[in-house]
Amino acid sequence: MAKTMKAGVVGAGGISGYHIGGLRAAGVEVAAIADPELARARARAGEYAVGGVFESYREMLAKCPELDLVTVGVPNKYHAEVARAALEAGKHVFCEKPPALNAAETLEMKEAAERRGLVLMFDFNNRARPEAQALLDYIRRGEVGRINSAQATWVRRCGIPGFGGWFTQKALSGGGPVIDLLHMIDLALYFMGFPEPEWVLAQTFDDFINDKAFKGPWGIPDVAGSRSDVESAAHSFIRFKSGQVLFCRNSWAEMVGREEVSVTFQGSRAGGMIRRLFKRDGLDDELNASDDCELYGMENGLRVNRRIVVDPDPKMGRERAVVNFVNTILGSEEPYSKPAEAVILMRVIEAIYRSAAAGEPVRIA
Repeated sequence: MAKTMKAGVVGAGGISGYHIGGLRAAGVEVAAIADPELARARARAGEYAVGGVFESYREMLAKCPELDLVTVGVPNKYHAEVARAALEAGKHVFCEKPPALNAAETLEMKEAAERRGLVLMFDFNNRARPEAQALLDYIRRGEVGRINSAQATWVRRCGIPGFGGWFTQKALSGGGPVIDLLHMIDLALYFMGFPEPEWVLAQTFDDFINDKAFKGPWGIPDVAGSRSDVESAAHSFIRFKSGQVLFCRNSWAEMVGREEVSVTFQGSRAGGMIRRLFKRDGLDDELNASDDCELYGMENGLRVNRRIVVDPDPKMGRERAVVNFVNTILGSEEPYSKPAEAVILMRVIEAIYRSAAAGEPVRIA
């Protein structure tokens, strides 16, 4: 009988519930939780009947050598530090997005996993959505042809996640909505086959980043006396060495009608779209949103739109991504994400910020 794998969860915030749910759905025992806010770790452990509770991930790794894998859900600044420590301790790692603060840290994580022969995956949960996998099947079967251009959009009008907390402090987050809402940029690259980026032209805006009228609905507390120092919106254009192009819009606070999360693409044989559109701005909930997934082509000289219908996933792939991580370790599935792709993604994110700061296009080495 196969041994039941054991997992440690680093970070007891909201995302840890999806990590634990995915681990359990994959048949993994969650044996330990670590969080510097010990009361929060204890509360999460009590909720899920987890035996080991630790104030430090290093203490967890030292005292729980039986762990097979670790999930990481902490502020962005600490992703690389925690993941590398877990990898060096011989654990497979599933890490929240963004992979790290920059491409160099992401590359170090990739190399640490390769040295140990371990699985390292990142929570690009939108890849795990059933709509995304359905579209990818069409792309892989050649029905779309070469994707020449794509548009990646995640825009909000009132979506700043608190003021002065780690989300809005560049030293802790690495940036604002570009790095926070990178999912659609990643998903577009996933559909395009992760071509090698060549140059980027971008502009960021911070018009409303300290205006509390633009706060999001998630109840994230503000930090008194702190000012947010990240962008509130960004627009960028990426050209790849293959000649493919990608346009990106990311915003927490921008004058738009309502929140939209989407990727559209134009291929040599067909176009396509995956979208989550919110009926009313500022209400980020399942009942307020509608999902679309379509292909656009020509048949018999006529324009044909094909609506792709899948079973909905109300958890937006968050648990399915964890299940895929476990099944990748077991060898029963191919990984939805690979570290080399994460390095390319972070090179693009870095170049967006560099171009905006320089006020001119920048070449990606």
